[in-house]
Amino acid sequence: MAHVEKRGAGRWRARYRGPDGRERSQTFDRKSDAERWLAGVEVSKARGEWLDPALGRKTFAAWVSEWSSTTVDLRPSTRARDESYTRNHLLPHFGPAPVGKITSTDVRAFVAAMQGDGRHSPATVRKVGQILAKIMAGAVDAGLIARSPSAGVALPVEPKRDMRFLDSTEVARLADTIGPHHVPLVYTAVYAGLRWGELAGLRPDRVNVLGRSIQVVEQLTEVNGQLEYGPPKSAAGRRSVKIPGFLAEMLGARIGEPVVSSSGLVFPSPEGQAMRRSNFRRRPWLPAVRDAALEGLRFHDLRHTAVALAIAQGAHPKAIQERMGHSSIQVTLDRYGHLFPGLDERIADGLDEVYRQSLAASPRPERGLAVVELAR
Repeated sequence: MAHVEKRGAGRWRARYRGPDGRERSQTFDRKSDAERWLAGVEVSKARGEWLDPALGRKTFAAWVSEWSSTTVDLRPSTRARDESYTRNHLLPHFGPAPVGKITSTDVRAFVAAMQGDGRHSPATVRKVGQILAKIMAGAVDAGLIARSPSAGVALPVEPKRDMRFLDSTEVARLADTIGPHHVPLVYTAVYAGLRWGELAGLRPDRVNVLGRSIQVVEQLTEVNGQLEYGPPKSAAGRRSVKIPGFLAEMLGARIGEPVVSSSGLVFPSPEGQAMRRSNFRRRPWLPAVRDAALEGLRFHDLRHTAVALAIAQGAHPKAIQERMGHSSIQVTLDRYGHLFPGLDERIADGLDEVYRQSLAASPRPERGLAVVELAR
């Protein structure tokens, strides 16, 4: 039976029996505080929301270790990134603190301090905050705490990076300056729209020269300095991409080169090794961008260019989603919707043509014309 009892001069102890049958207590300076706390405990028990207070005493560092060992649905690169952010930002600040003692105020102060120190970008602060939220949500699921202290804490908005789109002459100029070995890589990035990892991990047997297609089934990523092969970024990333005839011929010639057969990759380094993005950027990419007068161009901008070129050919957003391997058509429209300025107008024009064709096929087309005249 829950009750409050006096414990010496000016001390009151609230005692209750938990749902697990064990008796627990807490001491207060005032009787009213003990009664209020005990009433809250009884309400949580009645609602089925009671938590063992001993679980909340587990340190943040101990919980992170336990939580990380049971989180198995992350790509290796994502896991490495999250572990780095946790090790460098979250553990130094929250590590020794009991999970149950971390409050929303603590989280807000932490986010504000990261934003205000001038050393972290909004993107970094946002990602660290998101990782903390996942860790705390896991603590709720495990019954350590009743509510996540990250809930409702505003995180900075990550600014969108400007996209850059090349025209076909700029693409040709870039290819001319980057050197013969990397020319097929540039043209495949632009005219097939593959991501860096998909290009770096592309194997010769995934290129169908006669069928003019590329099968995207894996990518090459760098995790903690180690190159690893794995599935594409998402399930939608596993796809078949049709390529223009000139690119099929170019890739057919590339596949016949000794460096490809020795490396087992369509786009190896000149030395016949799997390419590291940092080395590629430093050695051939930045000098070529400078020589082509395209300063500031990122390799990922070639993928943006691929979308722009497809839209210019009248491609439907759904076709672009499938070609690019986006997880949904909403992703495609959110990123590239501004490149479809005439899409709604084309729909209206098409509907107008449908209506006029229906009049032409009608036995009394004058009725439809009369409606139009009346509307005027």
